Amino acid sequence: MASKGCPIDPSNTCCTSGGPCKAVPPCSGKNVDDAKSQDFAPTTGICEHLNAFHVYADDEKRFIETNHYCTHLEPDFRQCILYDGPQKGARLLGVEYMCTPELFATFPEEEKQYWHSHVYEVKSGMLVLPKPPFITQEEWDKAETSAMESVVKLYGKTYHFWQVDKGHKYPFGPPSLMMSFTHDGQFDFDKNVGDRDKRFGIDYHKKRQLRDSIPDFKIDPAVDKFRKK
Repeated sequence: MASKGCPIDPSNTCCTSGGPCKAVPPCSGKNVDDAKSQDFAPTTGICEHLNAFHVYADDEKRFIETNHYCTHLEPDFRQCILYDGPQKGARLLGVEYMCTPELFATFPEEEKQYWHSHVYEVKSGMLVLPKPPFITQEEWDKAETSAMESVVKLYGKTYHFWQVDKGHKYPFGPPSLMMSFTHDGQFDFDKNVGDRDKRFGIDYHKKRQLRDSIPDFKIDPAVDKFRKK
């Protein structure tokens, strides 16, 4: 999400100031002065915060709420750092790459099985852009809905390294391929998304209504492939 002071364009939730959004990294420790003088250029391109739930590709009963901090690396490609929360000290869960259908169509068929769709996440109201405090709800609803018109078509490839849902203190074991939920009944939507909504002060029912006009998107049959253990 754009840092405070970066203007918001309703058609694009990324920074539109003509340059990267700048933020001073929260440093601590004896080398704090040296750390503040370092260049954190790769992270300054982060311009979007998404929240949704990921499900393990090899175990549909396991899922985790995930906060995505994304950079639009190219017009057709995004990269996101994933955390288990939006607060300072949140644990880095993994990474997600997103691409447009046009780029995805150029991928080898063997590759496509590792990717998932975002249609259900968007249309159900599960996928949200948490609102920054300096923007009105009306302005943000317009900006978020506009952003979702693009996100609904994107394909994502996600790996989690840290199984915090198992209580692991550190990122043990191999990385886990993650998928997205694709239809009702896969998990307790009302409870889990409802709990998330209370924390962020949002309502997925309203999100659904606002996104009802977003056109349906035909999903490539090669994606959303869950695996049995």
